[in-house]
Amino acid sequence: MKNCLSRRIIKGGKRSPIEDKRSLCQEGRALPIAETSLFTMGFAGKSAEEFFHLLRQAGVRRVIDVRLNNVSQLAGFTKKRDLEFFLREIAAIEYMHRPDLAPSKEILDDYKKKRIDWPEYEERFQDLLRERRPEDSGTPAQFDHACLLCSEAEPAKCHRRLLAEHLSRCWDDVTIRHL
Repeated sequence: MKNCLSRRIIKGGKRSPIEDKRSLCQEGRALPIAETSLFTMGFAGKSAEEFFHLLRQAGVRRVIDVRLNNVSQLAGFTKKRDLEFFLREIAAIEYMHRPDLAPSKEILDDYKKKRIDWPEYEERFQDLLRERRPEDSGTPAQFDHACLLCSEAEPAKCHRRLLAEHLSRCWDDVTIRHL
């Protein structure tokens, strides 16, 4: 059985190797593919101009919205219907909402209400990813030049980073770039 290996992560255009680890994937398999470029971004703290500029500049072809709740007034220009329209009209980018790639309401509520800290959130979300097996619900080609979208400004304490890293352990040659 082949180990899924972590690949490389790019932040701000700089490559940094990450330690190869045994897979957190349930069956420990990797799929042979060409290199997949996977982007992540949070909308918080970004103007619409900056948001769409970053997506276009990176060559993003699809935004995969991994928020559980994407219809809140707090989402501003990134509310589901508005975002789908803006992406199509401004940047010719496809939109897809994938709440199955978001943490469960229970995990999210426990973290927001400070019943769990970040390490426990991370552990519970990784357990959820192993259970849900997102690597089986899409192909690397469907995620190539896609951007995982959520609200957190920085990836350090965000589920989009955990999801991207999970996929990079399950698929060969995934490059992650946080916009």
